Amino acid sequence: MKNSYVLLLLILLTIVQPAQPATSSVLHYEYVFDDGHFYVYDLDRNFALVKSVSLPTSGTRGSVACASTHTLFVSWGSYGTGTGHLLAYDLVHAKILWSRSYAHAVDSHSVAPDCSIIYMPGGELSGGNIWYLETAATGADVGKIFGPVGPHNTVVNRPGTHIYLGGRMDRYLGVASAASTAVYMKAGPLQNTMRPFTINGKETLLYTSVTGLLGFQVVDLAKKAVLYTVPVSGFASCNSSQSCPSDPSHGISLSPNEKELYLIDFPNNYVHVFDVSKMPTGKPQKVADIKLKHSLHHQESPCAADCLGESWLHHSRDGRYVFVGDSGDVISTTTRTVVGYLPAMYNSRKMIEIDWQNGIPIWAMNNRSSTGQVF
Repeated sequence: MKNSYVLLLLILLTIVQPAQPATSSVLHYEYVFDDGHFYVYDLDRNFALVKSVSLPTSGTRGSVACASTHTLFVSWGSYGTGTGHLLAYDLVHAKILWSRSYAHAVDSHSVAPDCSIIYMPGGELSGGNIWYLETAATGADVGKIFGPVGPHNTVVNRPGTHIYLGGRMDRYLGVASAASTAVYMKAGPLQNTMRPFTINGKETLLYTSVTGLLGFQVVDLAKKAVLYTVPVSGFASCNSSQSCPSDPSHGISLSPNEKELYLIDFPNNYVHVFDVSKMPTGKPQKVADIKLKHSLHHQESPCAADCLGESWLHHSRDGRYVFVGDSGDVISTTTRTVVGYLPAMYNSRKMIEIDWQNGIPIWAMNNRSSTGQVF
């Protein structure tokens, strides 16, 4: 009888015990864009493919997103003198919101943190110097910024007040005010024309690759001048027998804590790691050389234009990983080894992280470049 009472009590306790809330974990996804598709990989489940989605794109130039509006923005088409295109994709409802064609080219764009304006470079081979301001709601051109020649790469600072402008044909960085839409500062000259770049959180330092240099340069933004030139020691640059990009280090990424810089090495299929924790008084020091498992020496496929696997790098939001475009390799920043592979990223250097929770995006890369997060 006593055992029966105990059993009854346990049953009652089970019935009246309040339900525990379900765990709402954050999903960390990497989005990879080739010509005509994007692919989504789960960073917390051994980089498993979550899904692939078809898009009406050919010659993809850039991809960024805005979490608060759940919108992805993909540019494609001409980066010279032809027609450029931009589409907006609703990430929650999985549909295209709008698609625009322009009488100007497009390139690697950014979107303002408040999701209001897209800063669209007019194309590295356009011969011009215009960044177009396009409303994120419709894609309509609503203004212009006149910046460096060969508008190519773009970074918006965290508050959305400054736009950093990189021209493929220019040796100077341009920095524009979002309020005035005018360039208020030029910094340089670099030893050659400017290529992929990043900035620290306090906007005092610029790290940039340059045409023809296996290495990078550091610019003091207060002094508007080059502070350091850092070649990659112990490794040879391109030789005449290789089909090399004009920028052998076309991939540069600053860790969120601003202690390390990762740099691509196309000729040798490496990623090099530099200690930048003592900046600006201490010159960057190379601390690791990471051999890639999948070569950069190939042509992207499918690909409409600009197909050589010259690469791109970015850190994950939490700093755990570095993603290597045109290789597909994923590097652990803890072990400094290749720990994963995203097949679609072997044929693309356009990729961003978007994090989800409870069925909606809660964070997204509004720049293709990883910038410092120490403010």
